[in-house]
Amino acid sequence: MRISRLLFAVVISGLFATPFAALADDPIVIKFSHVVANDTPKGLAAEFFAKRAAELTKGKVKVEVYGNSTLYKDKEELEALQLGAVQMLAPSLAKFGPLGVKEFEVFDLPYIFDNYADLHKVTQGPIGKSLLKKLEPKGVTGLAFWDNGFKSFSANTPILMPEDLKGKKMRIQSSKVLEAQMRALKAIPQVMAFSEVYQALQTGVVDGTENPISNLFTQKFFEVQKHLALTEHGYLGYAVIVNKKFWDGLPADVRGQLEAAMKDTTEHANKIAKEQNDKDLEGVKKSGKTAIHVPTPEQRRAFKKALIPVHEEMASRIGKDLLQSVYKETGFDPSKL
Repeated sequence: MRISRLLFAVVISGLFATPFAALADDPIVIKFSHVVANDTPKGLAAEFFAKRAAELTKGKVKVEVYGNSTLYKDKEELEALQLGAVQMLAPSLAKFGPLGVKEFEVFDLPYIFDNYADLHKVTQGPIGKSLLKKLEPKGVTGLAFWDNGFKSFSANTPILMPEDLKGKKMRIQSSKVLEAQMRALKAIPQVMAFSEVYQALQTGVVDGTENPISNLFTQKFFEVQKHLALTEHGYLGYAVIVNKKFWDGLPADVRGQLEAAMKDTTEHANKIAKEQNDKDLEGVKKSGKTAIHVPTPEQRRAFKKALIPVHEEMASRIGKDLLQSVYKETGFDPSKL
């Protein structure tokens, strides 16, 4: 049923969304779908890109942004892009493992990046470019990486040490690495669409989750989570991607203008990501609904000791050479905690 609905959407959108389906004087329409709120880092970046694309192409391109799962849930959107029902997405990096490009799950490894500087050595360097190239056989062209932020754990009971998550049903994205991460904490991983998380937390279907603060705040998860531990144990970012057939069919000058717009947007997106998370943390504090705990150095070390073994466990899946390349780029040493 889902595939039939997507195929129908493709037909309605017109000939696999090639840019030449419209009349010559009509703008080229890019449908940009995403699953988060419009006032998150990704939502704000998508709107910025729409504006910048219109400016640089002088109106030749119209980017239509559909946020908050308006068009597709996160389980559907990649298939919709491959079929041509939408032209552009910015899925979280965990989505590419299920697509068959499991190397992207390197970004899911806990505590592999200590800060944005180390992260950007990977996303903005040769490793990042080589990862995006791996998407092309799937009919997808990768354009850029956008930050959201570092994830923290939330639940309805205090989270001070790793054992506090034992037996908790924790929502995760579909990722073998994230499953291994939760099992390392003796928690129970629950894969679930992002749009379903609030109700699941509210009704007790899941006990907790991991999110950057911007997602926790804009989706109002803090209303149904009594405790938040600022563990910053993992990274959540996005790859901006387009339907390859659509992208390759664009006039060369338009494609160049859109690449310039994407470059400008990426700089903007990564700048606002931390600012937005800091602002939303203040929003969570002001709500008074969630107790916020900042781990001590000893508590942070305990979480690291519990989670770093996931690197070795997942190395054969992600690729040992890739993992070592990331370690070399960032200076990460798993033996030093």
